[in-house]
Amino acid sequence: MTAVTTVTTAVPPTVVGESTQVRRRRRLSPGRRLPAARLAGPLLLLALWAAASAAGQLDPGAVPAPWTVLRTGVHLWTDGTLPTDVLTSLERAGYGFAIGLSAGIVLALASGLSRTGEALIDGTVQLNRAIPTLGLIPLFILWLGIGETFKVAIIAIVVYIPVYLNTHAALSGIDSRYVELAEVQGLSRLTFVRQVVIPGALPGFFVGLRLGVTGSWLGLVVLEQINATSGLGYMMFQAQNYGQSDVILVGLLIYGVFGLVSDSVVRLIERRVLSWRRTLSN
Repeated sequence: MTAVTTVTTAVPPTVVGESTQVRRRRRLSPGRRLPAARLAGPLLLLALWAAASAAGQLDPGAVPAPWTVLRTGVHLWTDGTLPTDVLTSLERAGYGFAIGLSAGIVLALASGLSRTGEALIDGTVQLNRAIPTLGLIPLFILWLGIGETFKVAIIAIVVYIPVYLNTHAALSGIDSRYVELAEVQGLSRLTFVRQVVIPGALPGFFVGLRLGVTGSWLGLVVLEQINATSGLGYMMFQAQNYGQSDVILVGLLIYGVFGLVSDSVVRLIERRVLSWRRTLSN
């Protein structure tokens, strides 16, 4: 009679626990990142727009078809009008964004790392935030004239406020336990700020940076309709006077592309800089 021996392999409890934790994490997390997922929404809207235009559900005079808008954009580009307006708008937004970003970072560091700086700066910024920025346009025209300077200044204000608010909140929200740990380790204040405070505040800074990038384009739309002779906003304002809705849509689409591309660039930089974080997004 042959004896049958059954061999049982024991699974360490730690392995079972880890596998259960992985399955639970996969079940609760949103899943893997899809390639070019952020383009799905705009492409869906474009498809619905094209389908409604082809079916005759949209008034061509009010909302031209996508192919009409594309044909108008190509015509504006070939005759040299669109490149000039695009470069002018990029220059205005770039100058205003650079000034606003620098001011927001400097003020947030001065206010977030010093009680004296917070007493002098934070209240003033909060007061500025409560005042509608576009409501400052008449006053800035009186101060700076009606040329390019006041446009850049308004864009800078639109940018620096969200950068300051989010960076200051992140600096002020550093856990006090890190301070106690740094004191136990004997770190100097400069080392503590460089190795603990600044890395801990970067997530909030990037949130403010994304809001500032978007705000620069939103402010530019309004400002380029005030005593401007070039720019996308000026082009759209002139098209309004002549009832050219296709030209207006060309300008809006370019603004949208600029906003989407700039936000994507900031998100890419954020993922690279904050690659050490483990979040649902990555």
